[in-house]
Amino acid sequence: MRDEIEITDDLSRDLLAWYDDHAREMPWRVGPAARKSGQRPNPYHVWLSEVMLQQTTVAAVRDYFTKFISLWPRIEDLAAAQDADVMAAWAGLGYYARARNLLKCARVVTDQHAGIFPTTEEALLTLPGIGPYTAAAIAAIAFDRRAVVMDGNVERVMARLFAVETPLPRAKPELKAHAAALTPAQRAGDYAQAVMDLGATICTPRSPACGICPVMTQCAARKAGIAAELPRKEPKQPKPTRVGHIYLAFRPDGAVLVEQRPETGLLGGMLGFVTSPWAGVDDPAAPIVAALAPPLEGEWQDTGQEVRHTFTHFHLRLRVHLCHASENASPQQGYFLPRAKFRVADMPTVMRKAFDLCRIDTRPSP
Repeated sequence: MRDEIEITDDLSRDLLAWYDDHAREMPWRVGPAARKSGQRPNPYHVWLSEVMLQQTTVAAVRDYFTKFISLWPRIEDLAAAQDADVMAAWAGLGYYARARNLLKCARVVTDQHAGIFPTTEEALLTLPGIGPYTAAAIAAIAFDRRAVVMDGNVERVMARLFAVETPLPRAKPELKAHAAALTPAQRAGDYAQAVMDLGATICTPRSPACGICPVMTQCAARKAGIAAELPRKEPKQPKPTRVGHIYLAFRPDGAVLVEQRPETGLLGGMLGFVTSPWAGVDDPAAPIVAALAPPLEGEWQDTGQEVRHTFTHFHLRLRVHLCHASENASPQQGYFLPRAKFRVADMPTVMRKAFDLCRIDTRPSP
């Protein structure tokens, strides 16, 4: 037992020393030098970045984070924002339930906690949209609590350090136990970020740079020559395909036919073009069947083009239909949004793809 404790202490110390010199700079992060001088992370920034980073890359999140902080500098500002404005600012980042939960959480923290985040994992877990990973990350990074932060980078590092060959996701409890044993009582926030940085920059999924790893002498997978093979994963099931139709209609004055998607479900609460229901198909390559009744009467053109997009759990194919509607067109589904209020950039990616396929000029006719 004594030897194990010494190894754990050495590894954590070596990793923190490496982090002090190589920490990634991020707009939401307080670096190790600043923390040592007494600067503390803003819990609002930590929470916002962690929600954005769920299943999204750091590169993709940087600009969104900067935009949100510019628009809503404090959590109270975000809580007071219009839902549509927040959803529009989130457009393109994906996983839109995160944006809805972002608003719910901001309002709970503002209304029930005077704008101050709880400091413990247990209390953080009571907030909307905050699960075990996010609660641990906020507790550790914002408040230096000894919390075990487990993301894909940490799982990969643990699998290699301890040569865990059990495939994911079955290996998760074992990997978390190893991570818990290594997490120090002091500088827990820096340590959590150090492990994530190690996984993101050195202990990468492919071709890990073991030769420059600060903990390479203690890595069991490196000693066994299997570092690049870990973590093992269960074979993935093929994603199903859903198909449907998407309708783009424009009036002479430039108004655009749109609909507000239901609050629950995929793309919930987002503004988008009108679509038919999305139906599952047995043959993902089969032609899409003829469209049902379009959302308004008019001369609809089947463009012969398809939007293709992949969500987490399925592939989507939508046949694109176009209509130059009359001035007094009355839709049975959706509504016409004035050109001055329409911004395709505020729509989800799948909707922007349809717009780009049609290459429509939505300026009013002269």
